[in-house]
Amino acid sequence: MSAAIRSEFRKFFTTRMWWGMAIAMFVAGAGLAVAFGFLYTSNAMSGGGPGQGQGAPTGTPVQVANTVYTGYLSIGYLLTLVIGVMQIGSEYRHKTITSTFLGTPRRGRVMGAKVVALLGIGALYGLLSIVGSVVAGAIVLNARGADAFPGTEVLRSLALSLLVLGLWALIGLGAGILIPNQVAALLISVGVAWILEPIAGLLLSFWDFGREHVVPYLPTQATNAIVSGVTQTGANAVKPLTWWVAALVLAAYAVVLAGFGSWRTARSDIS
Repeated sequence: MSAAIRSEFRKFFTTRMWWGMAIAMFVAGAGLAVAFGFLYTSNAMSGGGPGQGQGAPTGTPVQVANTVYTGYLSIGYLLTLVIGVMQIGSEYRHKTITSTFLGTPRRGRVMGAKVVALLGIGALYGLLSIVGSVVAGAIVLNARGADAFPGTEVLRSLALSLLVLGLWALIGLGAGILIPNQVAALLISVGVAWILEPIAGLLLSFWDFGREHVVPYLPTQATNAIVSGVTQTGANAVKPLTWWVAALVLAAYAVVLAGFGSWRTARSDIS
């Protein structure tokens, strides 16, 4: 199993994509931390609390700090989703899946290695993003007179953000298996996660049942709830799940997609 895991890491880190993604994650972490830091302390500087106002984002100092430091997830989860798709999609596209299964005849072991590798890759990129976001975000929060580390819950959210990126990579793995065409898998998975799901969530928020029983369980809503981000106020505001329920929801998406995809791969003919 260890040899198969090393092979999966080698497949990824011998490409030029890994350092391009690393730069993107670090820059996104720092840039979004600065943007959110100014956004959620603007009213505090003028005498009000963070995010006070009609329909404005609101939250405790802990939630504000969490949002500043984990704001990179709004882009980071898409990048790890892409990594998950390409980890299996590139094998189908370049016809290397056959040699992979010939080198390791037990397909379940191969898919297990891909799962472990993707969790590790997601955690690595999460660490890079956290370094950028915490350094830049803490500078902005201190400069704006806000508490940079108001509680230990901030550290918990940072740790959970690593889990979030790994789970999104597994969601991408499942999408890449279920849609063997790599280009189609990338377009469909990113389109659903970035465009269709937010639009669906917005429309469902105008329906009482959808707002209470559907929208909180969507993957992006669960992602935000895991890291205890700042919530929205207003008549159509969605009440987020508790962080541990949201983690179970996102893990369920990853397990179902990656599990079903791995089962399908283990039983399908590969030419």
